[in-house]
Amino acid sequence: MPMNLNDPRVRRTRQLLTQAFTELLEQKKNIYSISVHDITTRATVNRATFYAHFDDKFAFLENWMLEKSQIILKKRLPHQFNFECLPTLIQTVFEFLTEFRQYITPGDKQFEPMFEIAMQKEVHRILLKWLKEESDIGVSQVEATALVISWGIFGSALYWSQNTQGLKVETMVKDVLEVVVASIPQNKKTT
Repeated sequence: MPMNLNDPRVRRTRQLLTQAFTELLEQKKNIYSISVHDITTRATVNRATFYAHFDDKFAFLENWMLEKSQIILKKRLPHQFNFECLPTLIQTVFEFLTEFRQYITPGDKQFEPMFEIAMQKEVHRILLKWLKEESDIGVSQVEATALVISWGIFGSALYWSQNTQGLKVETMVKDVLEVVVASIPQNKKTT
């Protein structure tokens, strides 16, 4: 039977597990050395409870990263996303990936793609919702546009975070914003 994620007990247990993992990450400064046992001990829940919520450590980490992405983007973006929010969205992705790199050790490289995809999915979800509400173009074009723009923003930020080569984040955000704006269909409902 699927778990009801709206159940307060389920939310509380997941919150305990997430908090425990975050505390362990701050303490140990790497992901690979944190075990399910470490997480459950810190959260004061048993391993069976952990596995009732997540298939394995990888599923937990994917969920943790998605939640972290959502929280960061919610803090920085207004409730109702609009065209004026694009620079903030782009800058947030760039800054997030830069900060994220501080926690990645050589042993954590295996987790990097999972975390990156979680962030890209959240950017895609935001853009897709916005374009569906604001655009007169067809559904398949809206979906393709959101996909291309989200990967463009994310891919640029990822590449930059790995190879800054002296470019300031503000310069990159400005350049990416110009490309993104040129990619957005001009026939919006709000224009």
